[in-house]
Amino acid sequence: MQTEHTDQVRRHYLPAVFDDRAITILLVGCGGNGAQMLMGLAALDTALRAISSRSLDVTVVDDDIVTEANLGRQPFYRCDIGHSKARTLTERINLAHGLAWEAVHGRAPEAIGIDGFDMLISCVDTAVARRALGTALQTSRKPPVYWMDLGNRAGDGQYLIGCPRRTSHSDRPRFPTVLEVFPELADESVAEDDAPSCSVAEALERQSLFVNRVVASHALALLFDLLGRGSIGHAGAFINLASGQTVPIPLPFANGASLEAAAGHANISHS
Repeated sequence: MQTEHTDQVRRHYLPAVFDDRAITILLVGCGGNGAQMLMGLAALDTALRAISSRSLDVTVVDDDIVTEANLGRQPFYRCDIGHSKARTLTERINLAHGLAWEAVHGRAPEAIGIDGFDMLISCVDTAVARRALGTALQTSRKPPVYWMDLGNRAGDGQYLIGCPRRTSHSDRPRFPTVLEVFPELADESVAEDDAPSCSVAEALERQSLFVNRVVASHALALLFDLLGRGSIGHAGAFINLASGQTVPIPLPFANGASLEAAAGHANISHS
């Protein structure tokens, strides 16, 4: 990985090892953000095949099933109720795009290991789930090169891409992951509200109808720049639907103050 170390221009460049092959992605979560990401990754795969020698090989894992409360905000239909989210959407995408992506009905990292994937994308609801992924990365023999995390609240959210620490490359410059940028996620004493919604109306009270599409679209745009054009100039962003603000997260993080300033300016926090 190459990173420019000037105050004026900071860019991260895709390593040459990703050229001329399929990039393997483990997508954890196929709910609000995850389902939107999965559909967008299918479009990204089509674009990469057209403009480069790269493609995507995606495995999605989720232990949830489709409920009535998911209709509207998530890309499922009434006929999907009671079926596995991961399998339902992956099968639909494979049929539509002629792909052979895999789906695992279970919870990561227990149901599937993270070793060997090029990129981990987490679209999970709780800090507990992120901590489990972080622990798996620490003990992984071959962790992913990238970890992108998406999160949101009722009307705001954020996405962030980082590079997990690799023991064999500990001296190389890298940019931090979500657990390093938001260390409070590691605090097990913080209570979480992960109670499921029972109806579409209740779900819309808890989250804006299009917040997941907005956050996922921004994250996918960053991935297109990285995988399709070869570099990125920021590591993610804070997005506030109510104010219409999008505040980029700088790359690399010069210090904690710069991140705090961005979060404060956007008037949102991680979730």
